[in-house]
Amino acid sequence: MAILLFFLAHWYLSLFVQTFFLHRYAAHQLFTMSPFWERFFYLLTYVGQGSSYLSAYGYGLMHRMHHAYADTDKDPHSPAFDHSVWRMMWRTKLLYSDIVDRKATIEPRFTKGLPDWRALDLWGSSATSRLLWAGLYTAFYAVYATHWWQYLLLPVHYVMGPLHGAIINWYAHKYGYRNYAVNDTSRNLWPIELVVMGEGLHNNHHAHSGRANFAAKWWEFDPTWPIIKGLHALGVIRLVRA
Repeated sequence: MAILLFFLAHWYLSLFVQTFFLHRYAAHQLFTMSPFWERFFYLLTYVGQGSSYLSAYGYGLMHRMHHAYADTDKDPHSPAFDHSVWRMMWRTKLLYSDIVDRKATIEPRFTKGLPDWRALDLWGSSATSRLLWAGLYTAFYAVYATHWWQYLLLPVHYVMGPLHGAIINWYAHKYGYRNYAVNDTSRNLWPIELVVMGEGLHNNHHAHSGRANFAAKWWEFDPTWPIIKGLHALGVIRLVRA
């Protein structure tokens, strides 16, 4: 039971910081927050993603490029230009590393207003940090695992962040339904959106990227939206369009 609870906690915390902070805040600026709360959620992203930490600066920049160049040869991740999910994610990884290391030449329009905590990004992306987190996950399993099959979940912890990205960047551009006719292959993955905290409503998002609630139809549900509304009501964030 401890292993399953740990796995679910890591899965959804990693998902939350990715969709809430990296995606809706860093990339799209769908709400604002104070410098204190920005640093708080930056740190929470590091804790939540651990060994698969993704920089808000790097993620936000790449995602803006994805919207600008969706399904073209300039798209950082598109099934239209890669023959497998592994090849797509490897290409994404190489570009991401160049962005975080400031080696990539990027159009200024993609960097405007991005949160940037250089010291944390360098540490979180380092081999030392990733190995320390992987060691902590492994130690937890060594202490609490009660059956051999539970160790099959362990590798997922190591690559949690990129795994969540691959689910959307690959499968939500190949399978599912479309509510909107947009100039790319984005689709909605229902009911997978419930498992990935609304990120599966990808076609809705591509059609209305300025909307914080990714659900569009009455029967669709974006699990992150009630959290956003709650944080707005508490004054932690301020929705651009409340």
